[in-house]
Amino acid sequence: MGNPNKPPRKKPPVQLAVVDQNGCTGCEACLTVCPVDCIELVPGPEHHGLMKLVEIDLDRCIGCTLCVKICPWDTIAMYPTAQGLQIAPSQTLRSRVPGQRAGAQEAA
Repeated sequence: MGNPNKPPRKKPPVQLAVVDQNGCTGCEACLTVCPVDCIELVPGPEHHGLMKLVEIDLDRCIGCTLCVKICPWDTIAMYPTAQGLQIAPSQTLRSRVPGQRAGAQEAA
């Protein structure tokens, strides 16, 4: 389930970008290059007002690889779509999507 305030992509991508939030610094470099605006800032797991992380809306990602190329911390990786959907929850500490990765949401 993605962000309902943004339009869905036209067709499923071959690959998806997944951010490992354990290594994300919230530098926002990836936000500037995403052509479909599917990367969102989320509060960090500690110090919510100070530390930020990014989350990729997997329902909107088109698999362009631009975020992977620009990430200075190498925390974004591309995976085949099915694998990316499986891996993402284990690498997500915080999420903006209601109901997704509920364990991370309870820490808020």
